[in-house]
Amino acid sequence: MADEQRKNHNPVTSLLNKLTHGFSASLFAGESTALDYEESRGVGIEIEHLTKSFNGNMVLNDISLSIHPGETFSIIGPSGTGKSVLLKHIVRLERPDSGTIIIDGQDIFDPDPLRRHDYRYSIVFQSSALFNSLTVGENVGLWLREKRVCPEPRIRQIIRDKLALVGLTGKEDMLTSDLSGGMKKRVAIARSLAMNPDLILYDEPTAELDPVTSDELAKVIQDLKSQVNLTTVIVTHDLNFALYLSDRVAMINADGIVEIGTPAAIKASQNPVVRGFIYTTTKGLKGD
Repeated sequence: MADEQRKNHNPVTSLLNKLTHGFSASLFAGESTALDYEESRGVGIEIEHLTKSFNGNMVLNDISLSIHPGETFSIIGPSGTGKSVLLKHIVRLERPDSGTIIIDGQDIFDPDPLRRHDYRYSIVFQSSALFNSLTVGENVGLWLREKRVCPEPRIRQIIRDKLALVGLTGKEDMLTSDLSGGMKKRVAIARSLAMNPDLILYDEPTAELDPVTSDELAKVIQDLKSQVNLTTVIVTHDLNFALYLSDRVAMINADGIVEIGTPAAIKASQNPVVRGFIYTTTKGLKGD
């Protein structure tokens, strides 16, 4: 009993449970479990007039945007402009002062328990948030084992499959403490993919990575678009990363949404705020 209590109070397990609470308990009973888990779909997101302030400081100022099902959508802007706070609202780690977020047709802040959403989502944290005391495979399979999604042989196969998707075939037995920063990011992505999410969110995925490793990570995420059916939301200040990966990009600053468009439209924008952000980048777009 004591062991079970410690397991239930594991802080990382609790966080994973919070981030995947859309996976209802009914999915783990009977023959429907495998079908429900194996299927994923991109979900649409509608953010309408979202505002949030902390101690009188406005962080999100009347944010409205639409993200289409299956889209790769990046939110860019300078540091301190509320990008990560917006992401935290999408996964319900923060509640807005006003405004709504509709995902898959449901208001995610609706208190009615009968209207709980039935989509799955996961988040890749800026720090990767891996257990250094566990192997790569144990990190990737953590949620599957906690939720008892499927039998152990199937879990091991899922771990292998998801590691293969991020270019880490055969790395199951490595300790995460022995991995480079780029490999840790890949393991974190594989762990999120193991949840078979309909929506995956990345918080500053290139933080603390060198340009070469950032490019490698971008290629991994880009390749996933043709292999996994989900909606992707990326929060980043790395302009090149966003423009390479995204179907559309939204730029945000202290005043709210500055502009939304395709990568080509953002690069060609005549908005002085957008142009200023582009031309101050250190990664090669100046003068394009």
